[in-house]
Formats: sequence, structure tokens, C-alpha cells
Amino acid sequence: MIVDEASPGGRRGLSRWSFVALAALGLVAALLGAFALRAWGEVGGTNSYALLADAFLHGRFDSPTCFDIDCARYAEKIYVIFPPAPAIVAMPLVAIFGPNASGFLILSGLMLAGVAWSWFGIAGRLGLGREARLWATMAFVFGTPAFYVGLRGDNVWFFAQTFGLLVSSVAVLAAMDRRLWLAGMMIGLAFLTRQMTLFLAPFLFALSRPRDARLIAFDRATIVDALRLGLPLAAALAVYLGYNYARFGSPLETGYGYIAAYPSGDDRSFITWRIEDLGLFSKQYFLSNVLYLFVQGFHAEFGGRYMTELLRMDPSGTSLLAASPFVLFAFYARPDAKLLAGLLAIVAAAGITLFYHSNGFIQHNVQRYVLDWLPALYVLMLPALAGVSERIDERLRLFKLLAVYAVGLNVVAFVIAGVTKGAI
Repeated sequence: MIVDEASPGGRRGLSRWSFVALAALGLVAALLGAFALRAWGEVGGTNSYALLADAFLHGRFDSPTCFDIDCARYAEKIYVIFPPAPAIVAMPLVAIFGPNASGFLILSGLMLAGVAWSWFGIAGRLGLGREARLWATMAFVFGTPAFYVGLRGDNVWFFAQTFGLLVSSVAVLAAMDRRLWLAGMMIGLAFLTRQMTLFLAPFLFALSRPRDARLIAFDRATIVDALRLGLPLAAALAVYLGYNYARFGSPLETGYGYIAAYPSGDDRSFITWRIEDLGLFSKQYFLSNVLYLFVQGFHAEFGGRYMTELLRMDPSGTSLLAASPFVLFAFYARPDAKLLAGLLAIVAAAGITLFYHSNGFIQHNVQRYVLDWLPALYVLMLPALAGVSERIDERLRLFKLLAVYAVGLNVVAFVIAGVTKGAI
């Protein structure tokens, strides 16, 4: 039992912070239960990476069909356009059970466990105590878009993001341990999953620098370090360029420009019209994307004659600051070279997607594209919780409250999506 300092005479009992911890455990248990139920009831034929894995197993790049609308129709063939690494992960599953295999949620659950392991280790290397490490890991996994993409890992987009987050998290951990070959291979795999993670590479180099070493130098040791990190990433880039050439006849043609030609008339949406009329990138997308990324709050839609019928969660999501307010602890980031490198990575990746035709639609209470750069922001943020002092204790208490709030929002959003039969 913990002494409640607010009670007369300091009676022994559960403190208010014990109840905060119990609330966190209950919310996490609810989310894990929802994950287990979805995994138990998973059906096959929903994840297009199974089709791409089957194509690889049969020595081709095209597929006879597609399980979603984000496929390309080119030269009278159908292509799953997404980068190839997650399909390689899925190949053993597909080799055994075929292209209609289920089991992707089990794989996603294992990946989320790997993400949690990575961030517990990263937090420790940044100097956080055991309690702070547990809370920081819980917040990252259950209070950001990480859990949402894992929960929906039976679909192609979310499976890719779960795997991409895993390998980019391992890359951060490897860079901090100065295991640069491993960091380079992991960020290379991340790039072959989510292209925007490429911008994390300079930040990983900054993380790997020895204490008191200059970020930019031309001595032999620095050049060797840059090569150890950069060569695996260059190999991944070469693989992707060759993959594009083999599919579409040009190393720079990713296939995204052809996806509007695939859906039938009944499956067309505003995304299709955007691509056809405005293009993959346009300044006209900026306002809605920036508001959804930074401002838009938790939004359940109501309708009916009296506007009392609960219709659905906003399928374009909730802003990062509203859904995961603990990321504001990044305000305490130390002003050093790592901060500069991290900010450049964040601005580059986030800035490009602000002009992209989609902000992550469909998604509930998250902005899932932030996972491409959230590892950099989280590394910059966590030192605010490192050390032992009264000031750090106060910060950790506030962090706990914000983390519980964020996880609670996810629970509420998933309940609403389930009740309204929204896609979760």
C-alpha cells in the first residue's frame, strides 16, 4: 500500500497516483482484449500484402486481383503498389496458407511487442528510471497511432505501418548503441516499407555520435561511421529503384499515379477524385491536412432529425496534439545537434505529407502518418523525464495524467467505431 499524502495523519492507503496507475492498467487491458478478439475473428482475403507475397513466391510482381482500392492498373495488369518489405515478412504465412491467409493480426501483435521492447530499451538508454520507462513505453504503444495500426494489421496500409514502426524503432535503439550496420539495415527496411522514414537517417547518425564528438566532421572515424549507416540504406534505395523499374519501366515510377484507374465506379471516393483532378500532391490539400495534424479534436459525428443519432467516428482522425497531448513534453528537448537533426527529419517528412492527397484516411482518433517521424520526436522528448529530482517527479506525474487521457481516448474511439460498425 502507498501512503496518501493528502489524507489526515498520512493514513496508509492507495494514493491518487495508485488509482491513475490502475486506470492505465485497466485501459491497456481493454485495448489488449479488443486486439485479441479481432485476432481471434480475423478472416483472410483482406490484406493485399498477401497477394504481393504470393506474387513474389511465383516469380512475378503483378496480382490477379486486389483486396483494396489502392492498387494500380497498368499495362492491363494489376499491381499492389506498396513497397515490398512487408510482403517478404508475410511470405512464410502465405506459402503455408495461400493468398487468402489470415494471421496478419498475430504478426502485428508480435511487431507491437517488439516496438514496446525497443522503446523500453531506448528510454533506459536516455536515462529514465524504471517507472518512467514503463510509462513512456505504455504511452508510445497505447497512446499514439501505434496501437491503432497494429489493431488493423489485417489491412495492407496498417500492416505496413506496424512493420515500419518496428524496424525504425529498432534502428533508433541500434544507433544509440552505435551498432551502425544494424541501424542502417533497419532504416533501409523501414524505407522499403514507408518511404518517408528515409528522413530519419540523418537523425540516426546524430544519435550514434560519441559523446562530445562533432556532428559533421571529415576525419576517418566519422566517415567510416557514415558509411556503416549509409551503405545498407543505399542498398535499400537501389532495391526500390530496381523494383519500380521492373514493374513500371522507370526507377522513379512508384505506381501511385495509377491507383485512380483501379477502383470501380461504386468504390470511388473523394480520394479517387483528388488524384484524378488535383494529383497526388497539391497545395489545395494543405489546409485540411495541417488542421487535422495539429488542431482537429476528438470528433464523433451525430445525425438524424434531432442530431442525436451517433453515426461514426470522424474517419479523418484526431490531431496528434489532441489525441496524444503528452508529446508536448518535446518543449523540454535539449538544444543540441540531435535536436537540430530531429527537427529537420520531422519537418521534411511531415512537410511533404501536408501536401499529399490523403492524411491517412480512414483512421479513428489518430493521424497515422506521424509514425514515420514520431520516433525522432519521442527520442527528443524523453530526456525531460530522465533523472531523479522533485522537478522530474512533477513532470512524470503530469505525463502520467496525459498518457492515461490519451489511452482512454483510444478506448472510447474504438468503442464508438465498434458500436457504429465503423472500420476498426
